Amino acid sequence: MARKKQYVEEEVIEKAMYLFWRKGYEITSMQMLEKEMGINKFSIYASFENKDGVFLESIKCYKRKIMEITGDLKVSSGGVLAIKQFFFDFIEFSKESTLRKGCLITNAANELNEDTNPKIIVELSEFTNNIRSLFAGKLRQEENINHIEIDEKADYLVISMFGLASASRVFNDKQLHNYIKNIFKSM
Repeated sequence: MARKKQYVEEEVIEKAMYLFWRKGYEITSMQMLEKEMGINKFSIYASFENKDGVFLESIKCYKRKIMEITGDLKVSSGGVLAIKQFFFDFIEFSKESTLRKGCLITNAANELNEDTNPKIIVELSEFTNNIRSLFAGKLRQEENINHIEIDEKADYLVISMFGLASASRVFNDKQLHNYIKNIFKSM
């Protein structure tokens, strides 16, 4: 007879997600996960197989969390201004006390190497492509943007978003706001 879980998976994954977000994938150890999640490694292995399994579930949790701001962008009819607002919303979303954690996806992408689990690479790419598609959709709402330029500008914006996510961990609000303003000067 299987033992009943003494924890709620969604709750322990959320704790793991915040740990990965703060510390990064590589630095986060199984011991750190045990402590943060409040469950032993046998339970982690039984539910998630390994660290990669916990991380993949953490990415899903992150996607649900960021839906707060991606959902606003998705339904907006504001075109470029909606994308700009998304950038400002993101820096608030990533805030933890007085520090920012950046973006879990960007942080993980910065750690990619030849040993990275292909499933993780697929999840990171899928997330990034979805954000890029949202940007392209908002750009299509603009009458003054040549449709040939939409892909080019969507690429520029998603790469700028990566830059913002990384920069948000180091720079102050004024610097980040200046960065965002400059991104959109050319739009």
